[in-house]
Amino acid sequence: MIRKKQPKKEMIIDLTGPEGNAFVLLGYAKRIARKIGMNGVEAKNIQTEMTNGDYEHLVETFDKYFGDYVILER
Repeated sequence: MIRKKQPKKEMIIDLTGPEGNAFVLLGYAKRIARKIGMNGVEAKNIQTEMTNGDYEHLVETFDKYFGDYVILER
């Protein structure tokens, strides 16, 4: 049996919960970068940029690169 491709559900991250932890967001960045075809160097550069500031900078950088794929909620 062949069925139609199901639409992808959007990924939502609640920044006020455990998923909003900086280390969790760094892990998501690595996984999402790999999923969308970035190489390891690009992913590492994004993670480095994310950690070059405070938490707000980390979240803004995450959103800059992955905002098309993930919805961040507060």
